[in-house]
Amino acid sequence: MASQTNESMTRGERDRSAGPVFGTPESFEVVACSAPEALAGVTSVVCVPTFRRPEMLEATLRSLAGQKGGHDFAVIVVENEGVERAGAARASALLAAGLFKGFVIVEPRQGNCKAYNAAWRCALTRFPALEQVLGIDDDEEAEPGWLDAFVTAARTAPAELFGGSVTAAFADASRTWLSAHPVFRSHYSVSGPVPMLYSSANYLIRRGVLDRLGFPFLDESFDFTGGGDTDFFTRAKAAGFRFWWVQEAAQRETMPERRSEFSWINARGLRNGAISAAIERRQNPGTAGRLRVLAKSLALLAASVPRGLALGLRTRSGVIGLYHAQVAIGRLMSEFGVANEQYRKPENN
Repeated sequence: MASQTNESMTRGERDRSAGPVFGTPESFEVVACSAPEALAGVTSVVCVPTFRRPEMLEATLRSLAGQKGGHDFAVIVVENEGVERAGAARASALLAAGLFKGFVIVEPRQGNCKAYNAAWRCALTRFPALEQVLGIDDDEEAEPGWLDAFVTAARTAPAELFGGSVTAAFADASRTWLSAHPVFRSHYSVSGPVPMLYSSANYLIRRGVLDRLGFPFLDESFDFTGGGDTDFFTRAKAAGFRFWWVQEAAQRETMPERRSEFSWINARGLRNGAISAAIERRQNPGTAGRLRVLAKSLALLAASVPRGLALGLRTRSGVIGLYHAQVAIGRLMSEFGVANEQYRKPENN
């Protein structure tokens, strides 16, 4: 069995004997890349998953090209649409034009966890000097000091996983009041140690975390519900890794009109609740554990009334005040196998 595994591994994978063991062949295809000598000394790799948003992807890549601080870094663009591949075509043209260096790969199996797994595997096996992976989505743009803030923190802070702020930029300017809603706000606002991270929208992860947790890094059963990142961070915390918030590592996320509609916001709240309950059930297996999770869900439903009133009054919005109830209801719905797969139809997300 060991010899078969070694035969399926690339040379870069075999050289990383202390890293993850990849027991399956790569599922992604490399469609464009820089010369190996240009990548040999790169320690920081930015991963950018994309799906049917070539124009927004270009804006993301141009924001990376505008980073200040003089840090050497590379980019891995992961096209997650295996037929038209518009994002891969756009990224390949920009790589050829010299906007960035790195890789453009295609992961034809749709799913955001699959895309992240492909990106991190590519980083570990193609960059011999890799120290950390960073991430930005294809609907986000990094502020000029984003990379410098993360790299500086990673050099000095006693932590292995870092998160940064994301500010919502609404296409419909009349909906900017929704910025106060929990689904559009970052979990933290002050730099320093934090208990855990919850989102992969803006991160830096030391390679030792990936080496320790192993492949597949993200559980692909979360592909269409979301939550694979929260599950990953939960496992990292259980393994003893530490977390740090870097408020200055800032990004802007474009919010199309669809995301300011009540139906989308409601679905996101229900989804967040379902994810939290699913992860807690994994941590508390068996009948007794499931009953504890159910009891917590019922307690949160009861508490959602005063919490919702307080949130609604503070933000002066009934829509925002509903969030705690939506989370609690989502948790209870998940007890009956109801999963809100917001990513199943990404064109509606």
